[in-house]
Amino acid sequence: MAPYESDDTTTAGATREPGAGRRRAARYIVPVTVMGVAVATIGLVPAIANSGDPDLPEITAAQLIEKMAESDTERLSGTVKITTDLGLPDLGGLESSLASGALGGGEGGSSADPSAKLTELASGTHTLRVAVDGPDRQKVSLLENAAEYSLIHNGKDVWGYDSASNEVYHGTADESAEGEDRKQQPPATPKGFAEEALKAVDDTTSVTVDGTAQVAGRDAYKLVVKPKQSGSTVGAISIAVDHETGTPLKFTLTPASGGAAVVDVGFTKVSFDRPAASTFDFTPPKGAKVTEEGALEDEKKGGEPTGRPEGALKSEEDLSKGLDGLMVLGEGWNSVAAFDTGSEGGLPTGSEGGDLGGFLGSLGDQVKGEFGTGTVFSTRLVNALFTADGKVYVGAVTKDALVKAANEAK
Repeated sequence: MAPYESDDTTTAGATREPGAGRRRAARYIVPVTVMGVAVATIGLVPAIANSGDPDLPEITAAQLIEKMAESDTERLSGTVKITTDLGLPDLGGLESSLASGALGGGEGGSSADPSAKLTELASGTHTLRVAVDGPDRQKVSLLENAAEYSLIHNGKDVWGYDSASNEVYHGTADESAEGEDRKQQPPATPKGFAEEALKAVDDTTSVTVDGTAQVAGRDAYKLVVKPKQSGSTVGAISIAVDHETGTPLKFTLTPASGGAAVVDVGFTKVSFDRPAASTFDFTPPKGAKVTEEGALEDEKKGGEPTGRPEGALKSEEDLSKGLDGLMVLGEGWNSVAAFDTGSEGGLPTGSEGGDLGGFLGSLGDQVKGEFGTGTVFSTRLVNALFTADGKVYVGAVTKDALVKAANEAK
């Protein structure tokens, strides 16, 4: 990330083209957001708690962003606490099951598959242990009641282990990546969220330094990012940046609607010493069920699940075809991602969708416009419009902004 050539109130950034496709397992060792579809516009964590307000040298926003960009921290370990409050309806645990099935962790899959397991971070409060030793060794462990899930990248191997079910997932990392693509940390660390959020910074953004704080016992500056435009659901983003290393220690997003932060991600303990090499060692426990990455892919090719209403999305392949035509409408914080699913009829939200259609319809708002008809599904941050002709519009913008974008794209 290049230094920003601006004062301490506005900055300008460049749009970065998506990287080439990578092997499936490698997707889980790079920084990810909980709501990936809005990855470029969100940050995380509630307001940073002040503890003595350390007295640090003055610094401008541009200098602080440059300090983050030049940070060469490749070794650390610690504990991260993440609390997510997207305002999703309480489905009694059904939402986790639905996400697991949609991402391949359902019946016939593996409970250790990262694509399904990491969806649990989308709601509630979780504690993670993380460790990083350069681009080839990372580990994140999700601590649960009397159980633990670990995701380990060690050289060419990626392992997922679910102690509750004694299941193991094994994949292969992308060893061809170079440069910035190899300087990765485990999912759900403040560094990953900060880098993704700063991609959204442009001349529609106000960026300032708002004092100092102590996070995990370390002195830090507070960088505050706010949209200048109306229509965004993002209120403000606050990033606590370590004074010595330039490493993000905590990340906060407050929604424009007010109230508690959408997500809270921050270190409660952190060390920049090299973790022990044994931290990244893994051997499948005796009796564990081991699922290879290729086996999951072959299983998916063997047949599609039945029972989907006619006209609904039928496979990941359908969605991939739609994403090939992804467009970005608008600019800055009011940007809306739009794509065609290729599925005439959209989501089954009416009587034609049976019980599922009625259930989905109860969660969304029916809307009309020049584009036709559709359904808007809302959270405290991300809103999505599914139209009757199979188009999808998604962004960290209000419902009215989505309808406007759909009308203008028609």
